[in-house]
Amino acid sequence: MIISKTPYRISFFGGGSDYPAWFREHGGVVLGTTIDKYCYVSCRYLPPFFANRIRVVYSQIELCDTVEEIRHPAVREALRFLGVTAGVEIHHDGDLPARTGIGSSSSFTVGILNALHALKGEIVPRRALMDEAIHLEQDVMREHVGSQDQVFAASGGFQLVEFGRDGSIQLQPMTLSKARVEELQSHLMLFFTGFSRTASDIAAGVIREIPNRRRELETMCGYAREAATLLGRPGDLLDFGRLLHESWQLKRSLAACVTTPEIDAIYDAARKAGALGGKLLGAGGGGFFLLFVAPQRQQEVRKALDRFLHVPFRFSPEGSQILVYQPEAAP
Repeated sequence: MIISKTPYRISFFGGGSDYPAWFREHGGVVLGTTIDKYCYVSCRYLPPFFANRIRVVYSQIELCDTVEEIRHPAVREALRFLGVTAGVEIHHDGDLPARTGIGSSSSFTVGILNALHALKGEIVPRRALMDEAIHLEQDVMREHVGSQDQVFAASGGFQLVEFGRDGSIQLQPMTLSKARVEELQSHLMLFFTGFSRTASDIAAGVIREIPNRRRELETMCGYAREAATLLGRPGDLLDFGRLLHESWQLKRSLAACVTTPEIDAIYDAARKAGALGGKLLGAGGGGFFLLFVAPQRQQEVRKALDRFLHVPFRFSPEGSQILVYQPEAAP
């Protein structure tokens, strides 16, 4: 039995600049962190006396005889990519729901790759795991996804990530004091809007608008660098919250599908109650809303948004890891 544990992420600034359609021409930069909410993938070789050779359990249960029959694209393509031909059983469990803007799809892809490598007795560097997940999602499955989610899921931590025109990805960990990290965390609140969406569908709309949104995306990249500099110097964090607000105004203008009247109403209510800034996580359309709120105003914000689930979280330094390793030979 192998069990992998892979974190979800929150992205503060620069989302949208991690799409290859943008950064291969202009470069991109994202500031984000992984959090203490995880995707778990367990796998084992399935003994040959079961009726089906492959069993996949997630929100559905698939019983298959060949890899080609598997409907879940990431499971199917990961098995193909790694050449797993023996019968297998794969289970997925997550701390947060899918299609909600916290990078769950890429966390799953990274997690299943990590688990299947371990099943085969292979140790994979985090950089290779990141590259494999990007390749599967963008080149094999042809999903409309960026490259930040795979980076954070594989490597973990609070980082400024630079995407080069040549396709290179540079990771710069944010070397902040414990007190500074605690200060930032104390100003952040996460709410689940209850609206879920398929990120690839939203992203397709954003990607179509990229040629018309150069000014907005360049400004959002600048905000990512400015926020990283702000965190690294002494002083209060109010400007971080204000930057979040300005960045969200730009992001919601990237495409009509990024926001909805319901989401705008949530944000307006939070701002009136004391939130200085915030943003919808992920491509847009629904999911989790991140807010920057001074600790003394958070009770008012919770009251204003009492229809929505407040989800406490902490930053996490961990990338994808093997939690349980009990190898067995393929049947």
